[in-house]
Amino acid sequence: MRHALELFRKAAPALREPKADDGPEIWELVRACKPLDENSIYCNLIQCDHFRDTCVVAEIGGEIAGWVSAYVLPEDPETLFVWQVAVSEKARGTGLGSLMLSGLLRRKACQNIKRLQTTITQENRASWALFHKFAANRSAPLNSQPYFTQGQHFRDRQSTEHMVTIDFSEAPSWAA
Repeated sequence: MRHALELFRKAAPALREPKADDGPEIWELVRACKPLDENSIYCNLIQCDHFRDTCVVAEIGGEIAGWVSAYVLPEDPETLFVWQVAVSEKARGTGLGSLMLSGLLRRKACQNIKRLQTTITQENRASWALFHKFAANRSAPLNSQPYFTQGQHFRDRQSTEHMVTIDFSEAPSWAA
């Protein structure tokens, strides 16, 4: 596996909070990252504006190469829900997804986070690999169970989304 810093020696990834102007470019990145669900440009604008403290943009050479949208659960301020992780084709396999998640967990907005949750369809191998590796690198358990089901919630129009939970509080020495 290539490492992000090795691949981009001339231009290391710069992680930052998004700004509203990033919305259209993020929308295009997500569209290019199948099987991620496409949201509207408006949704991405709102994420960049209202949730900038818990979202991450990765830039390489001035171009957006990665995106993480997330938010702290209102009913559980110790849980960060990751909505999407998108990595451009040229940056895949470099560890950029993990780098963005790690950077996010180091932010002040995430200082009380003890759990990370996300939903993943069974066929999304890249997301499963990312979150399994992310949990393993922190010696944190990863649990999953069906959450939004194909028949009940999606009326057979989309595959079941499995709720994935990584519990950092159960890790021997939890450090994001």
